[in-house]
Amino acid sequence: MRVTTADIRGYKERRERFACLTAYDVVTARIADEAGIPLLLVGDSLGMVVLGYENTIPVTLNDILHHTRAVVRGTARALVVADMPFMTYHRSAAQAIESAGRCMQEGGAQAVKLEGGRATADAISRLTAIGVPVMGHVGLTPQSVHQLGGFKVQGKTSERAKELIRDALTLQDAGVFSIVLECVPSEIARRITERLAVPTIGIGAGPHCDAEIQVVSDILGWVPSFVPKHTKPYAHLADAARDAVTRYRDEVLARSFPGAAQSFSVSEEVLREVDDALSNLP
Repeated sequence: MRVTTADIRGYKERRERFACLTAYDVVTARIADEAGIPLLLVGDSLGMVVLGYENTIPVTLNDILHHTRAVVRGTARALVVADMPFMTYHRSAAQAIESAGRCMQEGGAQAVKLEGGRATADAISRLTAIGVPVMGHVGLTPQSVHQLGGFKVQGKTSERAKELIRDALTLQDAGVFSIVLECVPSEIARRITERLAVPTIGIGAGPHCDAEIQVVSDILGWVPSFVPKHTKPYAHLADAARDAVTRYRDEVLARSFPGAAQSFSVSEEVLREVDDALSNLP
């Protein structure tokens, strides 16, 4: 039975911390689901860690739908949240409804995530009013990277911190079931968490949030050349994968792979018949 948004709210009510992850494919989704991760986000971060873009802005709704379907197929329990890409909900509430509807009907997501504070509150209110579960996202909002001047910590001044608190409260009033706090000073995140009735999910927001989310490729060590300050690798899969591919290459060149264990055989009778047929070819 899948985790629901009510279950996610219940974690906070019980003061029970929980872990979330991004996922983009059936394999990692299945692993995370089996490990008991209750919420998986098909983040537009796939633009950077899967598709090779320098930021999330080029990600399309079709990209999200494609990867969401894979993650849903790889899970039996986790709540799957689809990230709404840049300019798929900004023009109007009607556009937001259409995009969210596609995420749920075509992608199979059980909820969607929208970036932004008070500017997105109207769209979120319309979505939640018609029964679409919405996760909010304030702080560093990667879709606004050009406006923010890069991937920078938000809320470091008193005025900006107060704006973040107002944004979070507005999103709560709009009906979100949780809010991501990204790259926010720890003590500001603590104050927001204490004020809100819905769970906060931190990434680069310190230990005081109700939950934590990380990009799965970061914690698995898939990109060892870049490790953000707010994460740490729990494995070094890039090194292991590189070693495996190198050994495979070497064994193929040395003709030691494939060997007998990887080969299929036929009977001697079949071989004789094939050899006879070959000998009669012109």
